[in-house]
Amino acid sequence: MKKLLALCGGEKLFDHTQMPDELFHWPIITEEDEQNCLEIIRKNKFSGTDVTLRLQDEFAAWQGTKHALAFTNGTMALSAAMFAVGLGMGDEVICPTKTYWGTVSQAINFGASAVFCNINENLSMDPADIERCISHRTKAIMVVHYFGYPADMDAIMPIARKHGIKVIEDVSHAQGALYKGRKVGTFGDIAAMSMMSWKSFAAGELGMLVTDDQRLYERALAYGHYERNNSKNITDPELAPYPHIALGGVKGRANQLCSTLALGQLKHFDERMAEVDMAMQYFCDGIEGMKGLHPIRPPKGSGSTMGAWYLPQGSYKPSELEGLSSGRFAEAVRQETGGLHCWEGGNFCLHTHEFFKSFDFYNIGKPSRIAFADRDVRELDAACAPSEKMYCVSLPPFKKYLPECIDRYIEAYRAVAENYEQILEKDSALNGGRWYGADNA
Repeated sequence: MKKLLALCGGEKLFDHTQMPDELFHWPIITEEDEQNCLEIIRKNKFSGTDVTLRLQDEFAAWQGTKHALAFTNGTMALSAAMFAVGLGMGDEVICPTKTYWGTVSQAINFGASAVFCNINENLSMDPADIERCISHRTKAIMVVHYFGYPADMDAIMPIARKHGIKVIEDVSHAQGALYKGRKVGTFGDIAAMSMMSWKSFAAGELGMLVTDDQRLYERALAYGHYERNNSKNITDPELAPYPHIALGGVKGRANQLCSTLALGQLKHFDERMAEVDMAMQYFCDGIEGMKGLHPIRPPKGSGSTMGAWYLPQGSYKPSELEGLSSGRFAEAVRQETGGLHCWEGGNFCLHTHEFFKSFDFYNIGKPSRIAFADRDVRELDAACAPSEKMYCVSLPPFKKYLPECIDRYIEAYRAVAENYEQILEKDSALNGGRWYGADNA
């Protein structure tokens, strides 16, 4: 379609703010959810365990694992997973460079070093780059199902098993997603996830850890659930001498207000996830074949899914649009839609953040990332330069299947791609990401 783009003074196609609220509203909170929360408040059950224990049982059954443990947030759950696998001083943990920093920043709390691995065009850990990162100090691989796309577990797990390395799955973006018919979070030794208020599985501020391994479960339990670190729950003789103490020095168990919200979400999650998938597949089909932007999703019929499509993305190819920057493309979409939150880049690559280069957590005059290492893992970061050139642009995060509305967004994205010549700029900077939570977020 030929039109004068709104960014160049033309009329916008429609006003995003006038679309039905249900099209993007998330999470969905029912009257039953509200009443259950009021019961927690009125009975002052915030710090109890009865609701959380029920959530853990129901979540483990839904996930298909023997154990589930609720934590205060995803960062705490991931920390407990690190403690569970025995991450310690001088150890290394391999992590894709493009993810949220809460995936791996807490490794410094264990005296361990993050080693960054490249990503592929699906913004997912590139299995072909993992062995480059492995050393005799590698304790774990942190696999991230980034933006809901299932990582290539068939390729990753044999590498880990070959080298005797534990696998932690970060499922914060991908609750309910399938890899070849099986839920992500059930492939590695242990998995953890965030359930904070913006996630696909949103329960206020909550984290969840799942595993089939009894020893890992007990270690995670002992890490921060201090009132349950006792003879009733702990059988591991290495942990038994330290009853009632949180071995991680933290109080990490969930607030029951969040636990009851999670129970409500779990009750309806499969059906809501199915509708989100229907809406997103419809949109992606509508922009498929468009120059410049290619929806990131598993092939149809592969048995792999995107779960509830947390922050859906398209892989952006500036070369297909004569070098048009992802930021300029996203800005044009925002103008055509009268305010859709269309952004470029995902997270900046973590190996570029100063925290992983110089921060001295221990106040010992040495960067924490290498404080107890026997090699300077920062020297490996240069090999991650290809990941800095993996560009993406966000897609509308539809929550309801309303084809008439979705068609308008398809029209907007296509209008920008088909009229990109109007907005070409010389020396326009390509943006490989954003620091979420900063002023430019």
